[in-house]
Order: sequence, then structure tokens, then C-alpha cells
Amino acid sequence: MTFTLIFTEQYNRRAARFLKRHPDLEKQYLKTLQLLEMNPHHPSLRLHPLIGRLQGLHSVSINLSYRITLEMLIHDEEIIPINVGDHDAVY
Repeated sequence: MTFTLIFTEQYNRRAARFLKRHPDLEKQYLKTLQLLEMNPHHPSLRLHPLIGRLQGLHSVSINLSYRITLEMLIHDEEIIPINVGDHDAVY
């Protein structure tokens, strides 16, 4: 089962800023998005639900320092990225 990534304009702007600041992470970032589409539960993504004020969102890892927060609509097989950045920026 594959999922559909739905990118909002707001997320696209955040991602563009992130990649401008971290051009060395572009390959890892794109690989993370591809894996997310194919299998969001892949162990290397370290998918986990968030709690507190971000309850209802999930997070996946680009690497040990950087994350993507997202909304997962499992029943519709859709994933909507919300934010991308380092741990402190996205949480």
C-alpha cells in the first residue's frame, strides 16, 4: 500500500527554507519523503506520534538531528507534511 503526500504551500515554503540552509541534506530529505510514500512504518523513519500541544501529529526522522512533523490520515492513505527542521524547530 502506498500513501499520497499532500504538500501545502506553507510546508513548501518551510521545506525550501530548510533546504536553502541545509543543501547537504537534500538527498536524505528526498529519500525520507520517498520512504514515507512507500512505507511510513519503515524502521529507519522512526515514525512516532507526538504528544502535548502537537498531539494528533506524527514525526519522522531525516537523520538523528532533523525531523519532519506530519499529519497522517491513515483511512485515506494520505500524509500531509506540516514542518521540517531540527528537533527544537519542529517541536
